[in-house]
Amino acid sequence: MTNPPTPAPLPLDHLAERAGLMGYDAAPALVLRDRTYSHKELRQRVGQLAMWLRDNVAQRGARVASWAAKGELTCLMPLAAARAGLVHVPINPLLKRAQVAHILADCGASLLIGTPSRLGTLEAGDVPQGCALIEETAAVAEAGALGRALGPSGVVPSALAAILYTSGSTGKPKGVMLSHGNMWLGAVSVAQYLGLARDDVTLGVLPLSFDYGQNQLLSTWYAGGCVVPLDFLFPRDVVKACARHGVTTLAAVPPLWVQLTEADWPAEARSSLRRLTNSGGALTVELVRSLRALFPEAALYPMYGLTEAFRSTFLDPALVDTHPTSMGRAIPFAEVLVINDAGKLAADNEEGELVHCGPLVAQGYWQDAERTAERFKPAPAASTYGGMAVWSGDRVRRDAEGLLYFAGRRDAMIKSAGNRISPQDIEEAALATGLVAEAVALGIADERLGQSVHLVVRGQGDPDALAKALQRELPTFMQPHHIHWRAAMPLNPNGKIDRTALAQELEQRFAT
Repeated sequence: MTNPPTPAPLPLDHLAERAGLMGYDAAPALVLRDRTYSHKELRQRVGQLAMWLRDNVAQRGARVASWAAKGELTCLMPLAAARAGLVHVPINPLLKRAQVAHILADCGASLLIGTPSRLGTLEAGDVPQGCALIEETAAVAEAGALGRALGPSGVVPSALAAILYTSGSTGKPKGVMLSHGNMWLGAVSVAQYLGLARDDVTLGVLPLSFDYGQNQLLSTWYAGGCVVPLDFLFPRDVVKACARHGVTTLAAVPPLWVQLTEADWPAEARSSLRRLTNSGGALTVELVRSLRALFPEAALYPMYGLTEAFRSTFLDPALVDTHPTSMGRAIPFAEVLVINDAGKLAADNEEGELVHCGPLVAQGYWQDAERTAERFKPAPAASTYGGMAVWSGDRVRRDAEGLLYFAGRRDAMIKSAGNRISPQDIEEAALATGLVAEAVALGIADERLGQSVHLVVRGQGDPDALAKALQRELPTFMQPHHIHWRAAMPLNPNGKIDRTALAQELEQRFAT
């Protein structure tokens, strides 16, 4: 498949202007709890909030943070801050004060806009000197009362637009620097390969501080469609929203998909769905089958990405049934190479490191040259783009048809009794038994083995039956030494299973 030519990127805030140029001004753009904004009204609100930001933060390139639930402020900030020449730092509303304090200090925020309850948790010393605090409702009201709106920016696409902080599951959160061009081309790419259109309705269930969640806004608006942001407590809330708003596009991560497949979906909640997208972890064969059975008319898009390069691959829905474990091929404007241990292009079915090249590659980690140098390195000689590339640390292989398959993270491989074991192989075997709904395999320090294999599962199955099934399916060296049953898995702020928390808990238990 030939990758389309990369178009010239524009300043991110120009997304607000695109609907007007395409004649979509009257179409709905954003459905909030108490009102719906058309694309024309969205453009006006972006301009007003941008003017308010310019009035309150004079320094160009200053960092402005938002810490609030999904609503008008958090949806408008990516475009408004960009228009004002500022750098947006969205903070996951699930984070606590210590994590927020680290982010504010690390980015040197000049302004934090948040809900009163969240701002009220901050203690002395949590807010850096010179950082102003303002409540979300006050900011929105003051912006609307200005009577003035800021027009489209003329910044260069390479200018910094946002810093997205990782969830911090491995050490302190890192701030990934994204340019206007990164985010613009990411929106164009996703809108193209998903085939988004002006009559699409996207249900935004993922955190807007997550690149996958934020792109739901940007790609949908690029196509002239409508976004319905949703903070939900239970899977049935998602089901009800799909029925109420005629949702056509639903994106989730694997733990949420598991919950959604266990929910009751009436026909009116499923009938409008055109596409399902997944990232943030691989779909298992069983989960693919469940989704295909529950939503037979919806196209399923498994995707792989990393914040440092936004999104790397997607699997064509036409191949999902025949290649359910594949990561697919590179998305538009991305070049994805498999580099073997000798630093050369890997041969067909040879395992190597996934290296992402091209204009979607981020600008590194904010004020962290050491960690930037570890991940952002010159592109391999085989790259057509050249420049800097993201060396993902993920082990993959490419088959003769050009489809990619995930083998495991280089730093997640279990090393037991001299064997290198992929956690994914054990997890897939456990899930294939049908006895568990979720599974995580981990290597825990062991004096005799180096690492012992621990398997954490969620389900109502028979422990003896699971152990016997794994004995039939896995070689001896891959057999779990310990199987732990859970009623629920811990999740990180982006809704993914928190593997690090599980590993830390088991390390503590088995170190004594």
